[in-house]
Amino acid sequence: MISEVIKTNKLFIKIIPLLLLSLSLHPTEPDTAASESQLISKVSTSSKIIALTFDDGTDAEHIQEILQVLTDNEVKATFFITGSAAETHPKLTQSIVANGNAIGNHSFSHPQFTELSSAKMKKEIDKAETIIEEITGQSTKPYFRPPYGDYNSSVLQAVGEAGYSMSVTWTIDTVDWKGISASNITEKVLSNASPGSIVLMHASAGAVNTPTALPDIIVGLKEMGYQFVTIPELLDYLPANEIQYIPDSKPSNSKLQVNLSLNQ
Repeated sequence: MISEVIKTNKLFIKIIPLLLLSLSLHPTEPDTAASESQLISKVSTSSKIIALTFDDGTDAEHIQEILQVLTDNEVKATFFITGSAAETHPKLTQSIVANGNAIGNHSFSHPQFTELSSAKMKKEIDKAETIIEEITGQSTKPYFRPPYGDYNSSVLQAVGEAGYSMSVTWTIDTVDWKGISASNITEKVLSNASPGSIVLMHASAGAVNTPTALPDIIVGLKEMGYQFVTIPELLDYLPANEIQYIPDSKPSNSKLQVNLSLNQ
């Protein structure tokens, strides 16, 4: 019996170095896969905070007017800018950041991301980031808004792999780009406002009445007791989150894709 134990021990002694050598030659690869970007359309909170956001795809037609209204009312907002718009209007892009507003990535050329390969999505995102950072000295990471609000699980994975952990959509879509009246834009915001909402407006030429509506929106929300925050400020409140999106589907403008609980 003792001799059998001795033989077994000797066998283990011979095997262990071989195992160690095998591990050294073939180390376990760390799991470096990036997580999907988290889709965010609202923050669940009882605090009366709201985030105004403006998209600019190409022309930056109304950025200066919008910035002036925000400055006059001491309000900060978040601008999602394409690389193309930033490249064409560098001084306006600089003004956004210089005035204390937040900035996010909106791709380079504003394509529909659900129709692109992962490589093309990354190229769009990286090109926009490079241009905007060179102009403003500020990175757009980790905030991305998919053009047209167009996303699916593949888009979220590619965006996450590009270094953007937050894909920001909206709670209230003003559809101001259709050229609707200032009063209609204002009504859409004030009648749908709720704590933690994200409002979508545009700074492009089609949103011709947005600069006119903006002062009334700000005054109306203040009268309702709201405080204005940027997207980074809104998400700074996060102690925990629960992802609630449906893969391979587009967002509904007023439905919650991610419920972010705030303990306040």
